[in-house]
Amino acid sequence: MSQAKSPIQIPKTMPAVAYRTPLPADDPESLLDVELDVPEPGPRDLLVKVEAIALNPADYKVRQNTDPGGEAKVLGWDAAGTVVAVGGEVELFSPGDEVYYAGALDRPGANSAFHAVDERLVAHKPATLTFTEAAALPLTSLTAWEGLFERLNLRERPMERTGSLLVTAAAGGVGAMVAQLARALTSLTVIGTASRPETADFARRMGARHVVDHHQPLPPQLAEVAPDGLEYVFGTAGTDRNLDAYAEVLKPFGHIVAIDDFESLPVGVLKPKSISFHWELMFTRSMFRTSDQAAQHHILTQVARLVDAGHLVSTATQDLGPVNAANLRRAHRLQESGKAVGKTTLTGF
Repeated sequence: MSQAKSPIQIPKTMPAVAYRTPLPADDPESLLDVELDVPEPGPRDLLVKVEAIALNPADYKVRQNTDPGGEAKVLGWDAAGTVVAVGGEVELFSPGDEVYYAGALDRPGANSAFHAVDERLVAHKPATLTFTEAAALPLTSLTAWEGLFERLNLRERPMERTGSLLVTAAAGGVGAMVAQLARALTSLTVIGTASRPETADFARRMGARHVVDHHQPLPPQLAEVAPDGLEYVFGTAGTDRNLDAYAEVLKPFGHIVAIDDFESLPVGVLKPKSISFHWELMFTRSMFRTSDQAAQHHILTQVARLVDAGHLVSTATQDLGPVNAANLRRAHRLQESGKAVGKTTLTGF
């Protein structure tokens, strides 16, 4: 472990929050305070002193559906912190660098005082943001960017594409970043969905020009704000329930990208208009060790530049205090409720 340049003393063990068996979030045993060995960074890894984390649906979905068989499994796929050591083949970072990242689903998460992560998935954090504000951005920014500019094949230049983009749950973590990026980097008219006054207001602040209620039938509402139809849909929730509506409101040769989970999807309804359907999972690159993993370093670098230039803002809305089991159980319950606006964060240990 290379520590020559690190100003921080690295201990042998560290506090972390983990779970050992899938349990409801209101069960005191669902998430536990534990003490674990500080990880040894691999050749391309950074060892990061974690300063802040943020919550995503991935956290509670893994906790609910993956049984670690009694072993301590650490969750957490949004973090910001300081590099304290680097592997022997690291090229992009040095100890002392302030970074942010989402990491990899198939490695231990960042709900720990120190965390090992592949440098290709990491970027220098926005200089204008605190660690807490920066921790809210990585997973949702990567998901939104890949969905818009890789799956939907949009271009990162204004006036490159025109038309309308529907973003479901536009006050959620991903929806808010989709709205911001589409507003900042395209000429699309962004239409968000929300169902409460506070979420509708947040969606507008994030970039939605129009907001429709996803608890009401979508086609008549969309006909009012986009009478010529839609070109694109970014589905963050309810894709299976809304697929017939999308087939109705999308123009021929339209596109849908979805990130949500469901058991089945009758995509045959899309055939008459030759509507394309795309999946987006930002963990695909890291799970399959693709040759272009470093694309996520470059995306997060671009996002940081846009933040520092004032084109994007952090979606952090609520900090629940230090990282411990009690606060993380609160955060998981909030995520599971579907009532969270923006991103929920925790700061420090």
